[in-house]
Amino acid sequence: MRTPPRFDRGHTDDLMTFLASSPTPYHAVASAAERLEKAGFRQVSETDAWDGSLGGRYVLRGGAIIAWYVPKGAHPHTAFRIIGAHTDSPNLRVKPRPDSGAHGWRQVAVEIYGGPLMNSWLDRDLGIAGRLSLRDGTSRLVNVDRPLLRVPQLAIHLDRTVSSEGLKLDKQRHLQPVWGLGDDIRDGDLIAFLEEEAGIPAGEVTGWDLMTHSVEPPAYLGRDNELLAGPRMDNLLSVHAGTAALAAVAGSGDDLPHIPVLAAFDHEENGSQSDTGADGPLLGGVLERSVFARGGSYEDRARAFAGTVCLSSDTGHAVHPNYAERHDPTHHPRADAGPLLKVNVNNRYATDGSGRAVFAAACEKAGVPFQTFVSNNSMPCGTTIGPITAARHGIRTVDIGVAILSMHSVRELCGAKDPYLLANALSAFLEG
Repeated sequence: MRTPPRFDRGHTDDLMTFLASSPTPYHAVASAAERLEKAGFRQVSETDAWDGSLGGRYVLRGGAIIAWYVPKGAHPHTAFRIIGAHTDSPNLRVKPRPDSGAHGWRQVAVEIYGGPLMNSWLDRDLGIAGRLSLRDGTSRLVNVDRPLLRVPQLAIHLDRTVSSEGLKLDKQRHLQPVWGLGDDIRDGDLIAFLEEEAGIPAGEVTGWDLMTHSVEPPAYLGRDNELLAGPRMDNLLSVHAGTAALAAVAGSGDDLPHIPVLAAFDHEENGSQSDTGADGPLLGGVLERSVFARGGSYEDRARAFAGTVCLSSDTGHAVHPNYAERHDPTHHPRADAGPLLKVNVNNRYATDGSGRAVFAAACEKAGVPFQTFVSNNSMPCGTTIGPITAARHGIRTVDIGVAILSMHSVRELCGAKDPYLLANALSAFLEG
């Protein structure tokens, strides 16, 4: 067992930079790819022929990234060690006809993505970011990271029932942000504005995938800065930790017994059923091509998959001090007490006893404590990419993560040490 890692605030500082630079899944994979490039990884195209050379490779597809490192001595049947995560977060996404407004207010028409805590988007200064598709078939990322939009809350004087009955929001009527004044609402205004912001000639944008984000940066919080507040920690915290772990083990030498992999998918928050989601063919295709590029057969592929283990890393619930009765009475995960092992016998999480042993061994090797999350029987839990990965690819999968508060809020909260502890556990797992 290693000596327990001494907290390195530099990791959490870098996480804050990663969160701030990743307002969308497209920006998140670009940020992860940049870190992997610095660690010696090189991008490969899915349309090119792959070879079996050693070293780090990664594939980008939309808001997903699959990265892997082939060590010296790897065989076609060498098993994989996979860190699974997702790049998307609940938010407000721009509709195909974005320009709207009424009563002298210019607005942007948005659709609700995933399951956000809708009240957390009220009265926030919002930017807009995403991917612009151009007439020539290329795409460009755009990020207006300054106060541009706002979803104004109705004054209490105009709704006295708020105090007695609580806030009730209609997803269609009450969450459309304002971004200016005027009655002359013309199609194309928002896209023309974004073309100018991105330095793109007028009329070149023919498609877009755009979403809003809070422009308030991540920050340490608390008397001793022991807490971290920030956006999209579900689940960019895991993407960042997985990227750091993969880069670290790739630089530690070529004596790895497995092929370490990072698989960060899009669309987890709405079911994972897309070409970039965990329920799509992306991961299986990449792993198979890696086997075949090293001269492997279908038999080698089957052997490799049979020995593969995936840690599905996603955030989980810390016990809430104001709502402790909502949690299981014997499982109260705490901030900065180490990563969570997430268990559900109805297979909302993929963890079983053998998976627990794998994760326990990794944490012991890293000198990292871990704790267990089980939901209250009266409150069914959410789910992750874990069961999907296990069922689709037939590989042993374990669900883990970091305990947070305010999950699905525009701004979430965790212990400042936990991201570093998670990254250490993930590194030990990838080392085998």
